[in-house]
Amino acid sequence: MARQQLDQLDYKILSMISENPRVPFLEVARECGVSGAAIHQRVQRLMSVGIIRESDYLIDPNKIGFETCAYMGLYLQRPDQFEEVIDKLKKIPEVVECHYTTGQYDMFIKLYAKNNAHLLDIIHDKLQPLGLARTESIISFKEAFRQPLPIDDLS
Repeated sequence: MARQQLDQLDYKILSMISENPRVPFLEVARECGVSGAAIHQRVQRLMSVGIIRESDYLIDPNKIGFETCAYMGLYLQRPDQFEEVIDKLKKIPEVVECHYTTGQYDMFIKLYAKNNAHLLDIIHDKLQPLGLARTESIISFKEAFRQPLPIDDLS
């Protein structure tokens, strides 16, 4: 997809909502010196062209009983399996991200499990039947930080 043309107002909006996704549009409007309707229209346009993809709430997995975060490199048995495996991965609720990658893995996923025993069950009962040649797991002890992209540096 081609890069979208953005102006300074777009960058200011993106900067503010990436720092605080729940900031009220009227506050963004005051900061930008435009109407709330103008901000709403800009955000809708940014969403329609795919620059803003989601506006989800972040839930702490630990607080709801998912204590194990794992990243897994997946090796497919056959190269023509990508779409089939992706469709099946989408049906596994513990898998929260999937990426096509370069390097040694065919795909890389992120998943959450209640504990290590649950992770083992996911691997044996849900992932291995997908037709994988093998997997490699990396367990995250704790997320050190998460930060938004530096929107101000892009303008």
